[in-house]
Amino acid sequence: MAGADSDDSLYPIAVLIDELRNEDVQLRLNSIKKLSTIALALGVERTRTELLPFLTDTIYDEDEVLLALAEQLGNFTMLVGGPEYVHCLLPPLESLATVEETVVRDKAVESLRKISHEHSPVDLEVHFEPLVKRLASGDWFTSRTSACGLFSVCYPRVSSTVKAEIRLNSFHCVYVTSAGDSVRLLAVEAGVSIATLLPQEDLEALVMPTLRQAAEDKSWRVRYMVADKFSDLQKAVGPEITKNDLVPAFQNLLKDCEAEVRAAAANKVKEFCENLPEDSRETIIMTHILPCVKELVSDTNQHVKSALASVIMGLSTILGKDNTIEHLLPLFLAQLKDECPEVRLNIISNLDCVNEVIGIRQLSQSLLPAIVELAEDAKWRVRLAIIEYMPLLAGQLGVEFFDEKLNSLCMAWLVDHGSCYNVEAATCNLMKLVEKFGAEWAQNTIVPKVLGMANDPNYLHRMTTLFCINALSEVCGQEITTKHMLPVVFKMSNDQVANVRFNVAKSLQKIGPVLDSNCLQTEVKPVLEKLASDQDMDVKYFAQEAISVLSLA
Repeated sequence: MAGADSDDSLYPIAVLIDELRNEDVQLRLNSIKKLSTIALALGVERTRTELLPFLTDTIYDEDEVLLALAEQLGNFTMLVGGPEYVHCLLPPLESLATVEETVVRDKAVESLRKISHEHSPVDLEVHFEPLVKRLASGDWFTSRTSACGLFSVCYPRVSSTVKAEIRLNSFHCVYVTSAGDSVRLLAVEAGVSIATLLPQEDLEALVMPTLRQAAEDKSWRVRYMVADKFSDLQKAVGPEITKNDLVPAFQNLLKDCEAEVRAAAANKVKEFCENLPEDSRETIIMTHILPCVKELVSDTNQHVKSALASVIMGLSTILGKDNTIEHLLPLFLAQLKDECPEVRLNIISNLDCVNEVIGIRQLSQSLLPAIVELAEDAKWRVRLAIIEYMPLLAGQLGVEFFDEKLNSLCMAWLVDHGSCYNVEAATCNLMKLVEKFGAEWAQNTIVPKVLGMANDPNYLHRMTTLFCINALSEVCGQEITTKHMLPVVFKMSNDQVANVRFNVAKSLQKIGPVLDSNCLQTEVKPVLEKLASDQDMDVKYFAQEAISVLSLA
C-alpha cells in the first residue's frame, strides 16, 4: 500500500514530464497552462523541491510555451508557500528573462516585477538584487535588456549600501556603449525611472552622462526614446539640470536628422515649455525653442508638421497676447495654408487655446479657406473631422461670421455623397449648432433650408430632411416642430419611394414625444394608420411600431 501511495504521489509530475516531452506543441502548451493545478496536487513543498527545479532545468521549447510559463509563474506565490518562499520562483524566471524572443523576456520581466513586491526587504537584497546584478552583467544583450526593467522595482526598497552598489555597479553595466540598440533603448526608460528615485546630488554624476549620450546616440530609435520620454525626464531632474542640459538636448532633438525623432520631440514642445522654470521660461522659449519651432513649421516631413500643429497652439497661453500676435500668429497662419490636411486640421482643432489669448478674429480670414478646403478634402475622415469640430468653431467665431461664411458649408455637408458617416455627423452638427445659437436662429436660418430639401429629386436628399427633423425637433421645441416641420413630414408620407415613406413612420415615432396629445391623436395617428396599410412590408412594419410606441392603437 505504501508503494501504491508513493506511486500516486509521483503521478502529477510524471504526467507533466511526459506531456512536456510530447511532440505536439498544443499538448505541451495545455500542460503548462495546467501548472497551477499540478502544483496544488503536489503541495507547496514538492512544488518548491521538484516542480520548479524541473521547470528551470527544462526551459527549452517553442516561444508560445515559454510565454505561457512566464505568465503562470507570476501567479505562483501562494502555490510555493507564500511570500516567505517567493524567492523560489526566481531561477526559472531568470532563465526566461534571458531567452531570445522579446515577448517571452518581457513577460518574464513583468512576472519578476510582480513578485518583487512580495519579497521582504531582506529577501529582496539576498535573492532578488543578485538576480538583477547577474542579468545586468550578462554576456548577451538579452539579459541586460531584462535588467533594465527591474532596476526601478528593486532600488527603492533596498538598504543604502545596496543602493550604492546598484548605482556604482549594475547601473553602469547596463549602459555600456557596446550594448546593443535594444539595451540602450530600454536604458533610456530605466534611466528616467531611476532619475525619479535618486537624490539630486547623484543625478549629475550617475544619470546625466548616460542620458546625454543617449540623446546623441547613433541609433535613431534610442534618440526617439529620449524624445518620447523627455517630459518625464524633465520632471525627474529638476530646473537646474533642465536649464543647463535639457534645453540644448531638446534643441538637438528638434533638429534631428531623422523625421521620427523630430516628430516625437515636436509633440513634446508644449509640455516641455510648460514645465520650464517660471523665472526663465519666456526667455528660454523665445531664445532657444521658438527658432527651432519656426523651422519645423516648414519641415519636409508631414508627420513632423502634423505633430507640431497638434501642440503649437498651446504655446499662446504660455507666452501671452503680445508674443502670440508677434511671433506665433504668423506660424499659425502658415500652418493653416499647409498642403497637408492633417496639419490644417490639427491647427483648427486647437483654436480654443488661441481664442482665450487673442481672440479668433485675428485668424478668421485665413480660417475660412482652410475650413473650406478641409470640407472638400478627398479623404472622408478629414471631412468628418472638420464637421465634428464645427459647433465649437462656430461658438468661437460667433453667429454673424458663421451665417455669412459657414452656414452654406454646413448645409452642403448634408448631401455628402462620399460617406454616410459624414451625413450622420452633419445632421448631429446642426443639432449642436441650434443648441449653441438657439431655436429662433434655427427657425430663421436652418429649418427653411432643411425643409427645402424635401422637394429634392434625389430621394436620399429627401430622407436627409427626415433625419434632420429627427435631430432638430427636440432642440427646436414643440412650437417650431408642430408649425413648420410636421406638415412637411405629413406631405412626405405620400412619397413614391418606400424608403422615404417608412422613414416618415420612424420620424413620427421619434418626434412624437415633442408633440402634444391632441396633435398626436388628430394629426399623427391618421397618417400612421394610412402607412400601416401600405403595400410595402417595411412601411407597414415601421408604421405599426410607431403606433405601438406612441400608444395610438
